[in-house]
Amino acid sequence: MNRHRRLLVILFTTLALMPTASRAQESMDKLWGDRVVKLRAENAERGQLFDEGNYAMFIHWGLYSQLGNKVDGKTYYGIGEWIMNPRMAGIPVPKYKQLAGTFNPVKFDAAEIARIAKAAGMKYIVITAKHHDGFAMYHSKANDFNIVDATPFSKDPMKELAAACSEAGLGFGFYYSHNQDWTFPGGGGGPKTDKDGNPATFDDYFTKKCLPQVKEITTEYGPIEIVWFDTPGKMPKHYVEQLVEVVHKNQPRAMVSGRAGHGLGDYQTLGDMEVPRENIEGLWESVDTTNDSWAYAWYDEYWKTPEEILKRLIACVGRGGTYMLNIGPRGDGTVPERAVRTLELSGEWIRRYPQVVYGTEASPWQHALPWGDVTRRGNTLFLCVFQWPTSGKLYLPNLKTGIESAELLVGKEKRSITHGRQGDWRFLELPPRAPEKLVSVIELKLESEPEVDPVWSLDPNTETEILAEFAEVTGIKKSGKRWMEKFGEWKGIVHAHGFSSGGKATWEVDVLQPGDYIVDLTYAGEGRLVWSVNVEGGEQIQNQQNASHNYQSFPIGWLNFPHAGRYQVSVACLDGNVESASLKAIHFTPVGH
Repeated sequence: MNRHRRLLVILFTTLALMPTASRAQESMDKLWGDRVVKLRAENAERGQLFDEGNYAMFIHWGLYSQLGNKVDGKTYYGIGEWIMNPRMAGIPVPKYKQLAGTFNPVKFDAAEIARIAKAAGMKYIVITAKHHDGFAMYHSKANDFNIVDATPFSKDPMKELAAACSEAGLGFGFYYSHNQDWTFPGGGGGPKTDKDGNPATFDDYFTKKCLPQVKEITTEYGPIEIVWFDTPGKMPKHYVEQLVEVVHKNQPRAMVSGRAGHGLGDYQTLGDMEVPRENIEGLWESVDTTNDSWAYAWYDEYWKTPEEILKRLIACVGRGGTYMLNIGPRGDGTVPERAVRTLELSGEWIRRYPQVVYGTEASPWQHALPWGDVTRRGNTLFLCVFQWPTSGKLYLPNLKTGIESAELLVGKEKRSITHGRQGDWRFLELPPRAPEKLVSVIELKLESEPEVDPVWSLDPNTETEILAEFAEVTGIKKSGKRWMEKFGEWKGIVHAHGFSSGGKATWEVDVLQPGDYIVDLTYAGEGRLVWSVNVEGGEQIQNQQNASHNYQSFPIGWLNFPHAGRYQVSVACLDGNVESASLKAIHFTPVGH
């Protein structure tokens, strides 16, 4: 979806969310031409950083940060912002609130955080105004459980960060947990009675704390790009409607996150740490984190490399969305040095190739390719090559549009490269070595709008992985599966399962280079499983291999494709603990590569 179509979506969403009174007022405004023009201009600008910037910084920072996942000498493994929850350390409310008396983040440097975001290539920052623990990281007049009134720090770091973002030319926004509040009576997951022992309702929490605080964060910190609500749970719709109305009234250019609930957000927010594998229409974002925890956890040193950050960023942009990547400052306000380093290194690449990330659209292939991924601007494709072909040829399957020019980008320098055609495929002649250590970029200008058949194709150079997500299933099930390897650290796939007699997963694949291919399957299960891989009208192979509770790849054998063209390839689980079999992907590697 191009920018103008997206802005229309935003405009119509805004009008749909306006209360009746506001619509009547809008009718009156039509009598005043210049006021109508102003309204339209505001709607046109609303969401522009989200839609065109494509990359943002998320920050989880609060009382929980000073614990760093250690309570009374014991380390709890999982996401740090949930440390007081019974599923983590189970800290009682009075004990948790006492932490505020020792919270003194004297090393917090708003200008430094803005510098890190800018160096990373991010276009705006969204930070936790209040997380589920109920502690406000700004000066809230609605409730004194906040960083100014309850801590020795006695300053409002959100004022400083809003000013620093403005100075750096970055957008600014707030995360606000609107349903859950574990320390305020009546809040989701919070105490059931007030301080006097009287029953507390959700309405008590909403009217006394939630709604007033949302009014505060949308009126006292200047222009806001996003109000990022989270975990609506079973929150009744009329409460969400009030919050959305307040945001749009006080910040006409601000977006409301999809997690507001009841479909009232301005865009879709995917699951935590979820990077989609197939293009998604409309406005959406993926939220991810630089290591495994959102908030600071002292033990968590599993940082995403610069290459991994770029791979996930380009995947999100290539699928048509926005990527928001989190950092978790320590309790003293400093950002872990390894997070800074990896963000700066990936940011250096973005500064060399901004045209790949900003203001671009989804790949016409609708999914990643074996060697990398693609973003697009009009008739220009940016080929992001993570795996440089050793053969000297880069293959573009089933690109029907003619190529006007192909150039290898080396920073600001452009080097023309030869391109050709083989059947319905295009290929590019490349030098033996990749010009970039992280991701090399080829700019491909087409003669017209790109037309691509997105059928899965077997690359002649390298392994092609095709996920079960893209299979057609017969006699079995295909569904999403999400799990936590540590508390709150989500993983997810779409898997084929429920195998029984005659059940199979089938893909259509396009083969350019005939011959033998090594076939591997990635699956989980119990004991030993017998798998069959079959080419319709051709060869069939089967093998018994071990299984594991986690997903691993196992070789099945060699499979022959006798000529170029389209094939139907199917996978079945024939024997063993068939009920446990969960298929994630099939892999094809040309023999000799």
